[in-house]
Amino acid sequence: MAQDIVEEYNHQSTFTYSSKIEDEIRNGAVEKPKGYRVSWHHNPDVERYHFGQLHPMKVWRLTLTKSLIMGYQMHNAMDLYSSRPAYKEEIARFHKEDYVEFLSVATPKNLIEMYPELAQPTGFSSSVYGVGDDCPIFDGLFEYCSFYAGASIDAASKLVNQQSDIALNWTGGLHHAKKGEASGFCYVNDIVLAIIELLAYHPRVLYIDIDVHHGDGVESAFWSTDRVFCVSFHKYDKEVFFPGTGPLDSTGPHHPDNPGRNHTINVPLNDGITDADYAYLFDTVIGAVTRNYDPSAIVLQCGADSLGHDRLGCFNLNIKGHGHCVQYCTDYCTKFKKPLLVLGGGGYTPRNVARAWAHETSITIGAANKIDPDLPEDMPYREHFRREGMTLFPNLGGWKGQNLNTRADIDKIVRSVHEQMRYIRGAPSVQMNYIPKEVNQWREEAEKEHQARRMEREERMEERDGAGGLLALKSRRRELEKNGLFAGNMGNMKTSEFMTGPISG
Repeated sequence: MAQDIVEEYNHQSTFTYSSKIEDEIRNGAVEKPKGYRVSWHHNPDVERYHFGQLHPMKVWRLTLTKSLIMGYQMHNAMDLYSSRPAYKEEIARFHKEDYVEFLSVATPKNLIEMYPELAQPTGFSSSVYGVGDDCPIFDGLFEYCSFYAGASIDAASKLVNQQSDIALNWTGGLHHAKKGEASGFCYVNDIVLAIIELLAYHPRVLYIDIDVHHGDGVESAFWSTDRVFCVSFHKYDKEVFFPGTGPLDSTGPHHPDNPGRNHTINVPLNDGITDADYAYLFDTVIGAVTRNYDPSAIVLQCGADSLGHDRLGCFNLNIKGHGHCVQYCTDYCTKFKKPLLVLGGGGYTPRNVARAWAHETSITIGAANKIDPDLPEDMPYREHFRREGMTLFPNLGGWKGQNLNTRADIDKIVRSVHEQMRYIRGAPSVQMNYIPKEVNQWREEAEKEHQARRMEREERMEERDGAGGLLALKSRRRELEKNGLFAGNMGNMKTSEFMTGPISG
């Protein structure tokens, strides 16, 4: 018999998790924070673009960040949004239309044909919209820009409509782009677009920038308004460090009647600043600004090139030292029930950028003390973190040696900020009437439905009475009178237009 010849098959799984990984999966779920909502805005299509093999900007850092966040199960604690790309019209709310058009049509193949002068080496930038070695034209450039800009606009929209209390977009934070040119690896200034979105509802927005480079693009965009207060902590050396702007005495327009006067704070730093000095400066400066300016919303740019060991950086900050700024803003906004938009930015050692942004995600959801410092064993791309060790918190301090920020330097900054705050006599009052975008969309949809019903009604009337009949004529006349067209425009309208509407074109 067959059963005597063939031994019964004892099924055992050919793939099993180790007990340690099973425990991580079972116990690693992070609960949603109680009392407020956090949303994560990320379109995975943004990860597929490439600036070039030798370019320091690596979009790969976004993939590693996502891997860590999901490896720690933090996505379970957030509302997840795969954001749509921004439209050209939305980008043109800040950027010049000719520049937006250039970004949308320029490719590596047609660039030289469009601008023959770019056939010669241009250096870091050129007179053609700032493109050059820093801001190359690569395949899919406009799509890349529209993805990260769309995510920031979407995040700001969720805050405005109170669908989120804290919104994260690690793909954004590109703060150097100007109104009509690219700069410093940045083509579209998603931060400005997001703040414009917030200003439709919030009278005062505080913008904070902790990138190692000065946030010059955002500062210049809101230079002459008191509705946005810009604070930037950055390395400053006018001659050798990009972008060479942001000295301590740059506090806004000089004219006493300009509303933007004294609504900018620049904190210029030297090489090697440590966690303790950075935290002291951040707490002191931002504490003074929030007390005097009383922002109704905060936007925090978390450029991770201010970490130690960054390819383009020069500070000695560790992951937790950088994250202290996010903790401060999260605590403030949670306590006073104010929306917080958290964005990415610079950062050119991808594995450490991912570590920082994953840690800062855990801060916003209240799980910073709950996640294991050892990287999850089941996460993708885990081997890419091996160089500093399989930990979320490698030692990044001390790599620049001496801290060149003396106590006298720090005290000078603090005195300057306190002196400047004397001129902020109460938060500016702004009278605003805001209609959320969703209401406008509903209104448009209702109008379309009304139009369709009207056309259907008129068709039935014409079938019964004829197109030139009295009932159809009176119906059309009432519609024109309702819209204010009949009395003023009838004299210039042809009979055929009166019956069917004006002929376009």
